[in-house]
Amino acid sequence: MSSRRLILALFILAGLSLPARAFEAGRPPWPDTALARLQAYALVQTLNAELLSNASATLTLDRWCVAHALAPAGAKVVADRVREADKPADAAIRELLGAGLQERIVYRRVRLTCGERVLSEADNWYRPALLAEEMNRELETTDTAFGRVVRPLGFSRSTLTAKLLWQPLPTGWETGAPIPADPGRSLDMPDFLLEHRAVLKLPDGRPFSALVETYTRDILAFPPPP
Repeated sequence: MSSRRLILALFILAGLSLPARAFEAGRPPWPDTALARLQAYALVQTLNAELLSNASATLTLDRWCVAHALAPAGAKVVADRVREADKPADAAIRELLGAGLQERIVYRRVRLTCGERVLSEADNWYRPALLAEEMNRELETTDTAFGRVVRPLGFSRSTLTAKLLWQPLPTGWETGAPIPADPGRSLDMPDFLLEHRAVLKLPDGRPFSALVETYTRDILAFPPPP
């Protein structure tokens, strides 16, 4: 890492380490400044790293929600099921899951919310034959997040791809390329900032869930670090 990039990283992280502010309703605007763009980039990369290093996206978002005061105290991430959605498992999904053509694969689409904020939308194909009966019942009859239901399995997560869907910084910014800014306006963020594709596996290595998770701009729905 160049000395310039190291200095920038330390500067940003110093701001990010400040305690979270109290919950604020709405989506606080971020100014379109070079510093805000650097901070937004660092925060998205921080969440990306935390997702890559933890088995459960649900529990990772729990911690993110608390750390950045995205909802009133005590709020946890919950799954808002999209019940009318249906995407039958294709050959690629079955191959990822190691499932034969006749094995039943269940599709579940949810919006993971913290308070009133939708932090991610997720497509999930899973093998009910590898889950306990009470887990299948809870997944079919409640909106409980998948990660909470299957947590007793002691599963691991293999990330297939992790893609930034928004790049607030120009190519070459770390070597001196000017960072665009318009301080009189709010920073324009797209609806979705980050996408992960992953497979969850039992301790014996058998895959039981294939996921596509798309993280929304509400992961940054707090005031930028001062």
